[in-house]
Amino acid sequence: MDPIDQDTAYDVFSKQCPSRGTLEHVTGRWGALTLGALHDGTFRFNELRRRVDGVSEKMLSQTLHALERDGLVHREAQPTNPPRVEYRLTPLGREITERLMSLIHFVEGRMDGVLEARERYDSVTAGGR
Repeated sequence: MDPIDQDTAYDVFSKQCPSRGTLEHVTGRWGALTLGALHDGTFRFNELRRRVDGVSEKMLSQTLHALERDGLVHREAQPTNPPRVEYRLTPLGREITERLMSLIHFVEGRMDGVLEARERYDSVTAGGR
């Protein structure tokens, strides 16, 4: 993709804007959970997979590749036998993840209200809305 003209601001609402892909990587289920897990430190692949409960090996691998490509995650392969690979947030990844963690904590703290809203919605829709 061609770089954005210096006079053109990035606009996530424009379908041509490259920020859409990064936003999707950060806010998608596995991206958000992977970044959130890495907020706690450096992890090897299988440690991270255990931490992000429910993610498949393939999906975690794809997620880590996308986040690494976006410059949010650093992958370090140590020349040992077998190779030891560790993942950690980059400075940019840490900055984004700090904001993401605020959202995660906010959602967790409001789950009682969300669950009540779901119950109300489900009771109305069960009646044939």
